[in-house]
Order: sequence, then structure tokens, then C-alpha cells
Amino acid sequence: MAGTINGRVLIIAGSDSGGGAGIQADIKAVSALGAYAMTAITALTAQNTLGVQGVFPIPIDFLHQQIAVVLDDLGADCIKTGMLHDAAVIETVVAALEAHAPGVPLVVDPVMVAKGGASLLVDDAVETLRTRLVPRATVLTPNVPEAEALAGRTVSGDGDMDALGEALLALGPQAVLLKGGHMDGRVVRDRLVTAAGIRIFENPRIDTKHTHGTGCTLASAIAAGIAQGLTLEDAVARAEAYLHEAIRTAPGFGGGHGPVNHLHTVGDFSY
Repeated sequence: MAGTINGRVLIIAGSDSGGGAGIQADIKAVSALGAYAMTAITALTAQNTLGVQGVFPIPIDFLHQQIAVVLDDLGADCIKTGMLHDAAVIETVVAALEAHAPGVPLVVDPVMVAKGGASLLVDDAVETLRTRLVPRATVLTPNVPEAEALAGRTVSGDGDMDALGEALLALGPQAVLLKGGHMDGRVVRDRLVTAAGIRIFENPRIDTKHTHGTGCTLASAIAAGIAQGLTLEDAVARAEAYLHEAIRTAPGFGGGHGPVNHLHTVGDFSY
């Protein structure tokens, strides 16, 4: 029986020609969880599992137009941002959201560096991201290096993570999901930090190099849940479970950091 689409998610991010991260991962994750994905592309990238080979920015006027025409016609129940590579792009996105979606929940994935190490955010744009977009976020979803750059502080171990999360919350988002994948240990701990306290989500670490696009995937899965009316905690819990299974069942494509299995929810493809 055909599935029912529930919830509209507008994704504002860059395109990944390899299909493992960026807009492609976002669309797959949102669709696999039963929501409707729409896009505004900030940049085209030439990349594969070995790294980013080139970036072609989209003109900011056209970026604004993409956001405006989608929101004015289709609307959105949640918006997710990913790769916003410079200050002009960030300012354009903020202006478009203020004009066309002032009350729509926003998931901000502060993409700064690709899995292979390529920079996806120019250094002088970090302050713009911190002061213009982060305070608008319903939930901010940084990994540890991104969190350190935004908060202006470093962590030396798991004991510093709570304080880092609180420092990010002080920047103005309603919630922070501080991801622990860059920390050592056999268990990955992601912290959901809100004014009400901290909830820790734990998953056993999977020994694999096939983790390309995990940040994009998790943030988009959360956005799908919010768009479908789940509470933030329930949206995060479902997204965590979804991503863990996607990593566990990764297809093993490519010679570098391969993609996860976004479609594990869809079922048996055999005929």
C-alpha cells in the first residue's frame, strides 16, 4: 500500500554530486521518513567519497528566489539549512526566512568542513552564522569541531561537553543537539540541550568508514519529525535510531567515506 506523505520540509543546502551528503542526503532522509522534501540549492559541488573537488556557488538572488517561490506556493512545516558557504549566503537565507517563513521551525546544521576535510564555510562567515542564523534556530545540530568554532572554546574530554552545549544554547537557539561522534569511546553520546536540561542519546559506535553525510542526514531526519508534529525530543529520538540503522546497513560504495543507507526504511527491493 502506498505511504502517506505527512509534513513539508524545505531544505536550504548545497548539492553533493556523489549523493551521500548535502541536498541528496536530505531529500532521501526526509522522504524515507514519510515527509515531503523541497529544496533551495546554495551551491553545486563536484565531490565523491574521496572528497570535494570543486564548488560552484549559486547567485544569491537566485537562491532567494528559490526560497521565496517554494514558501509562497507550497509552504513548509519545517526548514533545514545545511551548507551556507559565506556571509552573503547566510544573510540572504535569513532575509528570505524573515520575509516568507517567520514562524516556521528551523533546524540549523552548521556545516563547516566536509568529511574528507574540505572547508565548506569561509572563515569570516562564522561570526555571521553565529549572530544571524543560530539565534533563529529551533534546534542547532553541530558536531564537536563546529561547536567549538561557534562557541569559541575547546573540549578536552567528555566532561566538557555539557558546558559546551550550554555555551551554544546561550547564543540563542531554542535547543542544541551536540553530536559526540568526534569524541573517543565505544559509545557515541549526543546531547540535546534545552532550557529544561540535558538529555543524552547513546548509540554503540559502529566501526566503519562509511559515514559520509551523517550530519546532513540526522538534521534532515529531525526536520521531518518536527514537520510531522513530533515533539523535539521524539523527533531527535526517531532520527537517532534512523541514522544508526542507516550507518549499520551502509552499502559500502566508493573508495573513501561512503554513504549511509538512507532507504533502509523503505523495505525489500527484490521482485
